[in-house]
Amino acid sequence: MNTIPARLDHIVLATPDLAATVADFTRRTGVAPVPGGVHIGLGTRNFLVSLGGSGYLEIIGPDPEQPEPEGPRPFDVDAVTVARTVTWAISPPDLDAAVATARTRGYDPGKVHPMSRRRPDGTLLRWRLTDGDTQHPSGLVPFLIDWGTAVHPSASGLPATPLLSLSATAPEPAEIRALLAALDTELAVSEGPVGLSFTVDTPRGPVTFD
Repeated sequence: MNTIPARLDHIVLATPDLAATVADFTRRTGVAPVPGGVHIGLGTRNFLVSLGGSGYLEIIGPDPEQPEPEGPRPFDVDAVTVARTVTWAISPPDLDAAVATARTRGYDPGKVHPMSRRRPDGTLLRWRLTDGDTQHPSGLVPFLIDWGTAVHPSASGLPATPLLSLSATAPEPAEIRALLAALDTELAVSEGPVGLSFTVDTPRGPVTFD
């Protein structure tokens, strides 16, 4: 099996302390993530690194310059106590068709929601995404994303740590593989406690993040 999933858009690394995690990533890899922008009203901001090709890493955490959001922050940011790889995203050629097809195969990727982020240069990016795996809320099954006419983050000159592999562990790997198949993607899944792990190539050699 390919260790890099088909149609990978990005990997999400959530943290309770964005500055500390960005500093740790920089120390371990020798590559400094750059500010992505602010999720207005959601209480988060992110830093980005290219994973090569059209994939990227999103490091997301609380934004101390925003007021407390009305609801929970995205990607379990309020629940994580240490930096952790929480989920990943794929970008199908047609998001709505991919959602419809998955549902006919017995898997519901969730509702499609509009999202936006204000970049440091003031540009407002808009995209759509599904709200994630409600049938198996482990983060191991990707959510779906459609950037529409927006400039994709990977095309904005990000520093790069090329992705070498993305893999997962789950108590019932076959269950996860069946859901991945409904989305026409795949992921190396072995038996174990729920977890995601990725390895990147860096100036300091391969580095793995869980």
